[in-house]
Amino acid sequence: MTINDALAGITILDFSQVGAGPTCGMLLGDLGADVIKVEAPGGDIGRKLGPPWQNGESVVSMSFNRNKRSIVVDLKHPDGPSLVRRMAAGADVVLESFRPGVMDKLGIGYAALRELNAGLVFCSVSAYGQTGPWRDKPGVDGIIQAVSGLMSNIGDEGSPPMKVLVPAADMTTGFLATSAILAALRVRDTTGQGQHLDLSLYNSAVMLQQSAIASYLSSGEKPLRTGTAAPYSTPNEAYKTKDGWIMIAAYHEDRWQALCRVLGEPELASDERFASNKQRMANRAALTGELTQRLAAHTSQEWQALMEAADIICGPIADYDMLLASPQLAHNGLIVETRNADAGVVRMPGSAFGDRDAQARVRHGPPAVGEHSREILAGLGLAPAEIDALIASGAVRQRKESGK
Repeated sequence: MTINDALAGITILDFSQVGAGPTCGMLLGDLGADVIKVEAPGGDIGRKLGPPWQNGESVVSMSFNRNKRSIVVDLKHPDGPSLVRRMAAGADVVLESFRPGVMDKLGIGYAALRELNAGLVFCSVSAYGQTGPWRDKPGVDGIIQAVSGLMSNIGDEGSPPMKVLVPAADMTTGFLATSAILAALRVRDTTGQGQHLDLSLYNSAVMLQQSAIASYLSSGEKPLRTGTAAPYSTPNEAYKTKDGWIMIAAYHEDRWQALCRVLGEPELASDERFASNKQRMANRAALTGELTQRLAAHTSQEWQALMEAADIICGPIADYDMLLASPQLAHNGLIVETRNADAGVVRMPGSAFGDRDAQARVRHGPPAVGEHSREILAGLGLAPAEIDALIASGAVRQRKESGK
């Protein structure tokens, strides 16, 4: 047994949508769980995010949904919730991202489902949590980046507010939800009891700022927006070179002295303005001017070779063309290939779960809406006639092979 099938035999009912919950479900699928994506008749609303589109399918949505099977269940249909209860009775985990209270109103919240399955782990992902003054507020990644304080720290001094362009709050929540579910399954295996997990984008975005908020709590000083520069050390930022930009982390004293030697200016190390990290921080603008003037003499690649030879930590500011051409990325095998029934071949980053076997963790690609409805119902023990009746009534929908 390997990490690729560590969760073999675990069934996840994934009702979540867009980014945070689907990321969690995908990671659990990467670890071998059978993740059943339960979708409304129109599909996960994340399927409408784009561009880009690939044969009409959202690439953004597909990037969060490999290693899942899809069933369409209309929760507004009289037979929808009863079917979910039947599915949950034999499941290990329910993952949902409705607004707080919605699952309870449908009769498929944790209180109802634990009566059927005492060992069920029920994970709710929401904007602000299941309790508190903001529980009913809607929220998405960008809003959470704003209200959590994250957006106030990004950019250069004097620039307008900026956000992390990747969905940082969503992704962090997905990672934390994965950890919480794994821990809850461990408890379930020991005690036989499941539990209700409350994960929020808000809490996750606050946790993402661990060092910055701890620094503020200690000093009472709001962090300055410093662009690429670290707020606690220098040189530790991006500098312009002859042909681009290079990130340099040479704030430890031995590396600072080595950098001065590489630049051909060893006297900088003894300049009283730059003699220690504390002094360099106080004179950061002057230091940046000195370094920028000298770094303009050579290309990023030339400087990188010289600095690495002197054990100075550095790296070029890579765009995605450079990233995908990186020999380390190729060695790590992190870009995986999957297939979607409508989009065809889809490439995306795979799971970095401690080894280079990311492609082996791709059992199947992101599903089309309702692609596996019949298969999933048959796995529950429903007879073909029962399945036909559910589809005919509209409680369940199955993707047609000739199209959606």
